[in-house]
Amino acid sequence: MICLLRVDHRLLHGQVAVTWTAAEHADCIFIVGDKVAHDQTWRTTLKLGKPAGCKLVIKDMAAAIEAINSGVTDKYHMIICVQTIADAKALIDGCPQITSLNLGNTKDSPTTTEVTRQIFLEQEEIVMLKDLIARGVEVEYRALCDDKKIDISKLI
Repeated sequence: MICLLRVDHRLLHGQVAVTWTAAEHADCIFIVGDKVAHDQTWRTTLKLGKPAGCKLVIKDMAAAIEAINSGVTDKYHMIICVQTIADAKALIDGCPQITSLNLGNTKDSPTTTEVTRQIFLEQEEIVMLKDLIARGVEVEYRALCDDKKIDISKLI
């Protein structure tokens, strides 16, 4: 069961490893992304942040979509972490059973627009989010699990 799909450019860190995992009663953190799956340094770093008693799985996008759709991941209470809006959209496009998206942190750059103090979006990411929302996907912003959900459609 997918408990949470979260966009956070940092992927696995204290908020996810401790707070979100406990709040969602997650027993698996699933890191999805082509770049991270094929970067040994990233993989090693992520393994260091894995909480005790929680499985860590790192897959590229195609393998993750295949695993989720095959049902092999159904036995876990999973938090899925991706680095970008584009990765989240690709995962949702490939796995229609994912119906909600949490925005946690995205990178600031000279070409992004600040939506919240932790969410910075490129114009094409705003278009992607609007597409997901139009398709009925809940897109919300919450940095911490105890924060109130903020509907991102009201901010973009």
